[in-house]
Amino acid sequence: MATGNVLYITVDQWRGDCLSAAGHPVVQTPALDALAARGVRFANHWSVTAPCGPSRASLHTGRYLMGHRSVNNGTPLDERFDNVARIARRHGYDPTLFGYTDTTVDPRTVTDPDDPRLFDYEGVLPGFTEGTVLTWGNMGPWVEWLAELGYDVPDDWEELFEPIPGYPDADRHPDAWAPTRFAAEHTETAFVTGRFLEWHEGRVGAEPWFAHLSYVRPHPPYRAPEGYHDRYDPAAGPAFVRNPDRDAELAMHPLHLGGFHVTGCPEDERELRQLRAAYWGNMAEVDDQLGRLVDELDRRGELDATLIVLTADHGDQMGDHWLVEKLGWWDESYAIPLIVVDPRPEADATRGSAVDAFTESVDVLPTLCTWIDAEVPVEVDGRALQPFLHGPGAPDDWRTEAHIQWDFRDPVDHLPEDLLGVTMEQCALDVLRAADHKYVHVGDGSCLYFDLRTDPQQLVDRSGDPSYLAAVADARSRLLSWRMRHDDRTLTGHRVTEERGLVVRRDPRR
Repeated sequence: MATGNVLYITVDQWRGDCLSAAGHPVVQTPALDALAARGVRFANHWSVTAPCGPSRASLHTGRYLMGHRSVNNGTPLDERFDNVARIARRHGYDPTLFGYTDTTVDPRTVTDPDDPRLFDYEGVLPGFTEGTVLTWGNMGPWVEWLAELGYDVPDDWEELFEPIPGYPDADRHPDAWAPTRFAAEHTETAFVTGRFLEWHEGRVGAEPWFAHLSYVRPHPPYRAPEGYHDRYDPAAGPAFVRNPDRDAELAMHPLHLGGFHVTGCPEDERELRQLRAAYWGNMAEVDDQLGRLVDELDRRGELDATLIVLTADHGDQMGDHWLVEKLGWWDESYAIPLIVVDPRPEADATRGSAVDAFTESVDVLPTLCTWIDAEVPVEVDGRALQPFLHGPGAPDDWRTEAHIQWDFRDPVDHLPEDLLGVTMEQCALDVLRAADHKYVHVGDGSCLYFDLRTDPQQLVDRSGDPSYLAAVADARSRLLSWRMRHDDRTLTGHRVTEERGLVVRRDPRR
């Protein structure tokens, strides 16, 4: 039943504007550029949620946050949901994981209270065969490899990400400049790439394969290996997108101030620029490993039979709006890369093109389903991207905005209670992000509205401006309609009748 190879790649915390193909003034990504030239780059692509666990749940199920409800790192993913690995397995593949999926087990399926899965939120998505699993909580396979190479691995492996002691000129730079204690050819990214290539070597010319490579970088810690640590001049980067008056911007909404206190952000310009340069250095190292990967597949004659999908789980603020990490309603946290390479002749006409239509992370699963000739589950919220790959382009009813949801509840400490005075269920927000405006609706009933025509950096909230009342009302109405359209429909298209028995109708419009 398998129809061709699948190489499904995710990079962690990669901003969509940090590609040379996207016109970034500093960052160079030749491997990603080469992939984009082979296929289609989706230039207006959005993660539908953050952080890692929820965003990956949306990638793997094709559902919005309000559908899968794995709302945070450590929130269980309901066992009943179909997912990309299970679908691939039903269609003749042995989907194999290299890296991680950030899946928390459904505790209702676990009988032993001491089961280690109940203490690990970085589990493996059901349906995947474990190739080499590498997570931030379990770097064991990589650490063992480093020890075999002769590294003096500390008891606490996280010390490997500390700078080389006494590195020359380190005292003349901010802390993030000095390189890691392992060489560039021995990074966790290089390790996972190597493990995949070893696995793949025995499958060349055999049955079609399905591999998910999930890289942990350029996710923090913000420190790059030697040769990448000084790849970019911190002073060469663009100005940060933010109000020069930090307190004025943080006062826009209590969640902005709360985010600043939770994630932190260097206030010193020089330190923050060095942090950003280290992030770019990690991107360069990942890009080089992706180039190694694709070159080897090409040498083995596999590219002409392999669908490649490369994307990220979410972005990174990197100092914009006085924040780092990923959160809230800011574009920097949700605008991400997506490149799809379909090797078949019917995709030749679109090679090297860039799509400006709004696409979302929930579109990845139906795109993979279409490639392997699998029916897209009825509950999936996304839509296959093949019309952009094969022509004629966006269907007439394609979305005209992106939809983002962020849940900031904390069942352990319920910290937001002091912040907004809301119940745990109100600790959420919805975002409608169109080409010329953005509307944010918070669970406590407050909202923000940004006019992107006059304020592309989103520094002025217009929700209280009388001249924008109609625009705010219209955005609120469209947001409500979108939520209603995407209510769970697993069985809503089914009806049992006396005359005809079970009747099933699928609406192809999602």
